[in-house]
Amino acid sequence: MSARRIVVTGMGMVTALGNDVGSTWDGLVAGRSGVRTIESFDPSRLTARIAAEVRGFDASGVLDRKEVRRTDRYIQFGLVAARQAMDQAGLPDRLEGALAEATGVILGTGLGGVGTLYDGMSTNALRGPDRISPFLVPMGIPNVGAGQIAINFGMLGPNFATVSACATGGHAIGEASETIRRGDADVMVAGGAEAGIFEPLVGGFAAMRALSTRNDDPEAASRPFDAGRDGFVCGEGAGVVILEALDHAVARGAEPLAELVGYGATADASHITLPAPGGIGAVRAARRALEKAALSPADIDHVNAHATSTPEGDKAELQAIRTIFGDEAGRVAVTANKSMLGHTLGAAGAIEAIATILAIREGVVPPTVNLTQTDPAGEGLDLTPGSASHREIRAAISNSFGFGGQNTALVFTRWVG
Repeated sequence: MSARRIVVTGMGMVTALGNDVGSTWDGLVAGRSGVRTIESFDPSRLTARIAAEVRGFDASGVLDRKEVRRTDRYIQFGLVAARQAMDQAGLPDRLEGALAEATGVILGTGLGGVGTLYDGMSTNALRGPDRISPFLVPMGIPNVGAGQIAINFGMLGPNFATVSACATGGHAIGEASETIRRGDADVMVAGGAEAGIFEPLVGGFAAMRALSTRNDDPEAASRPFDAGRDGFVCGEGAGVVILEALDHAVARGAEPLAELVGYGATADASHITLPAPGGIGAVRAARRALEKAALSPADIDHVNAHATSTPEGDKAELQAIRTIFGDEAGRVAVTANKSMLGHTLGAAGAIEAIATILAIREGVVPPTVNLTQTDPAGEGLDLTPGSASHREIRAAISNSFGFGGQNTALVFTRWVG
């Protein structure tokens, strides 16, 4: 039996640039930064006091007032993004019958309900265990985001969370595609959600010296590939796609937005936070994804880079791009969405996969902002500095790499029917 083809039929996003796909994409193409001084709490005790926070978020379209109080912010993000994706895909408000049984959910998160857990631990310390909310566990554990999507919208197929730090969203989409290929589902709701902008988490990343401390100029703080970069900026949000077997999508009249043709996943087995020398784990993930896609590096026109704005991480990814594409590396348009969205951790791979799909569909590569002095490792590469680039894109790779040495690569191609 020939391998099933997997298409994307719906997309949803919640980010610091907007609470839907359209506004986020417009912000990315315009080169607008979503990074500001933290507003959700007083950041004055922190050395890094900036973040890419979601603003003006409203979950009332998917949850009533009581349910909002009983649902962690990361789950709310995931529900809203899933609903957007389902609507674009033409899926009903609630799935029933054969469609429900053939549809699964993989919603990943790097941290889970960290806000809920933080509140619960604070309550325990200050007021005692008898005052802990009975919703602490179901709001705080990382798999309940996927569970809540199914509870609210009716999916009865495979349902779980991927948790692999910053590679989470890429793993969720890749593993969802494999679930369809092996026949365990016809449709998968897949992506990542994160809501981790809280003092202990930001303080923890700062203690690692992983964060930018450019507090006096927040919009310029996230500087992927720039020689003056000093760390990443925390972000939050969600990205969700509807993946579907092509035959199933055609049968129900859904419009394919792009085709997911390759997925690679590897481990560095090297260091808990630093990439393997030369980005070799990323190289192996991309080569595996290309092999499964039956494509060569010459077929790829665009790379959506993981590019967090950390000194060693960006350098290793640039080295990986050179290794993958060789003498043609300068031909490929590279972009770093985190320059505007911050680092959304478990949501990043899914948000950036959607940006990759939109780049293919629109023929536009969003800029890497704040790139004023290119790292020597990036000299001669097309890193899309400053402003968007209009060009034809037939196929593209979306990279995601996580603490612990986990790497993913997704290959998308233009849908041509």
